[in-house]
Parts: sequence; structure tokens; C-alpha cells
Amino acid sequence: MRDHPFRGVRSRAAALAACALAATMVAAGATPAYAADDTERPTAPGPITVVAIDTTSVELTWAASTDNVGVVRYPVGARFEDFGSQYSTDTNSIRITGLRPSRTYTFSVWALDAAGNSSLSNPTLRLTMPPGDDQPPSAPGQPVAYDVAATLVWLRWAHSVENVALERYEVFRVDAGGTLTRVSEVYQYPPGRNSTQISGLTPNTTYTFVVQARDEAGHLSPLSAPVTVTTLPPPPSCAVRSVVRQWPDGFVAHLVVENTGSTAVDGWTMTWRFWASQQVRGIWGAKVVDRLNNSYLRVGNTGRNAVIPPGGTVSLGLAATGTQLPEEITLNGGLCTVADE
Repeated sequence: MRDHPFRGVRSRAAALAACALAATMVAAGATPAYAADDTERPTAPGPITVVAIDTTSVELTWAASTDNVGVVRYPVGARFEDFGSQYSTDTNSIRITGLRPSRTYTFSVWALDAAGNSSLSNPTLRLTMPPGDDQPPSAPGQPVAYDVAATLVWLRWAHSVENVALERYEVFRVDAGGTLTRVSEVYQYPPGRNSTQISGLTPNTTYTFVVQARDEAGHLSPLSAPVTVTTLPPPPSCAVRSVVRQWPDGFVAHLVVENTGSTAVDGWTMTWRFWASQQVRGIWGAKVVDRLNNSYLRVGNTGRNAVIPPGGTVSLGLAATGTQLPEEITLNGGLCTVADE
């Protein structure tokens, strides 16, 4: 039987079509058949160099890696302190935008082949962006002492106004003679926090604090107006007698708090363990101040029972949901002994 005159033509056309399909799949990103057998890593890229830079972008290049099959892409990392971003390029250069003036970034690059093998090591480049800010921030608002104890104080203030980006607030204690001693730094990554706790203070002592803002270019704001605050006397010693009635989903607690110290307590707050899932149904002899870290309830005196003389007592009660009864009770920061009745 003779071959059909067009049979060979059709066979060659089918083969060409199959080759074209395979080429299309590879071009579309399909892993070549040989990639699964490739276990050899690419060599490390060469050192990173800067081609061009402005205040918010940089163009980088490096010597290309080599590989037994072929490098398919270069992942590129850009890290600022604890924050990082990752980019990718299929050439040995990249332009990265959206950076911030005056920030110091660490750039890194490594090579990947089609089988996913990564180069053993990657070069890094630490680079400070050019400054794009020529204006200092405005002075922060005058600090407010909103929580004062015997050895610590919480301060908050109104934010500075900054034309680019704040880096941090610095809180200073103003010592005798006007000397400034830095006692806290409040970084603005992410932005928003404008408060801090100053601890390690001496009970019953007067302190003055000021706040200063620093932007990412290193410009300093004027100092805020000062705040002067006196820490409380040392925490009193105290004892608590409690009577508790429980039911399946809540309780009523009656607390009698005794000042067992030798100094009168004039104004007080009390805390005790109180889970986030619990809710106050009623309280008497005190008023709720706030919740601390969703783990403690803090209450304060009313206008009629602020003073507890030595040996004196104050009574208060609480109706609440949950099964966590009052424990770890403190009076003005001093831990009380607790006895159930």
C-alpha cells in the first residue's frame, strides 16, 4: 500500500504544533520538565550598587548570578527596622519606589532558578535615603498626668504637627537647674501613640516633665510646656475581708478594706483581677475608673469615703458576671491580704 502523499506533511505539522505548545507553556511560566531534576543552587548575586536615588526611590543593580540551567528571578528585600517589603525582578536591576526620606533601609537580593533553588548567600546594602524634609515638627502639647502612683506616672500629650513623618517623641525629666534627663522614647512606627509610663520614681516626690518631637530627618521640635506632678505616698498596707455569694453565671461580693498602716489614706483606687469576659452589673461604695489590660478592674473612692484613717475601714460591693472572684486586691498600688468570711 502506498503512503498518502500528505501523510508526512500532517505528521510534521503535528510535531511542530506540539513544539509550539510546549514553547507557549514555558513562556507562560510552566516549569520545564528538567527543572524537577535540578538540585544545583545558583551562585550568589554580586554586590548591590546604587544606579540612581532620590528622596523616595532608588534604582539598584548587581552582578548576575549563574546557574546550571538558568536563573528565573531575583527576589529583593527592603527592610527598615522591624518592617520589611519584598519585590521581584527577572533582571539584575530593579527600581523601588514609595520609600521614605531620611530612613535607613537594608536592601538584600538573592537568585532563584526554575526548580526553586535559592542562592546560598545574598548580598546586602545599608542605605540612608536623602532627606526630603527641611521643617521641624511643632511642639507637642503640654503633657497631662492622668494616672499617678507612688513610683510611676502615666503621661499623655497632644500630637506634634509634622510635614513629612515623625520618628519619635522623647520625654525628659527636668532636674534642678534645668538639666534635661531623657526618661522615655515613644517611637511612631506605627504612628499614633502619644502617651508613656514613667516608672522608677520616688514616692511622695515632685517631678517636672517635658516632651520633644523628632522627625525622620532628625529635626527637633521646641519643648512642650512642662507638667509638674507629685507622686503618691508609699502604698499603704491593707487587709480585705470579703463575703461572696455565687450563682452559676455571676456573684455578689462585699469587701471591707482596712488601712493597716500608720498613715491615713486620702484618696484611693483599688484593683482586682477581673477578666475581659466579665461585666459589672452593679457597684456601691466606689466608682469604676477603668479596665487594666482587660485583666483587672480599677475602682476609686466616692466623695464620701476618700479618707481611710489608720485602723479605719471602707466598705464596697460589686455585682458581676462570671466566676472570677475579687483577688490580687491592691489599694493605691499596695497588695492587700485577703480573708474570706
